Amino acid sequence: MKKALQAVASLVAVAAVGTWLATGAHRGWTKTSVQKMTLDEVTGIESPSYEKKFVAGVDFLGAGLLAAGGLAGISLFFRHQKKPD
Repeated sequence: MKKALQAVASLVAVAAVGTWLATGAHRGWTKTSVQKMTLDEVTGIESPSYEKKFVAGVDFLGAGLLAAGGLAGISLFFRHQKKPD
């Protein structure tokens, strides 16, 4: 049980860091929409528009690493089982 929890904790940490890096390593809060400047074809004026896009922020990274740390901490409460001879 101890090794399984440690393995899951490692996977959670790697997944959190990987997701954060894959979505742009944003150092702000998590965003679900991103501002994009679009050019109006008729008037030639640029205006902001928003497109739905998930960008993981440091809160996502912190929550993932905190969850991984919690799982690793819980694994410390389990004793190592000795193999029978």
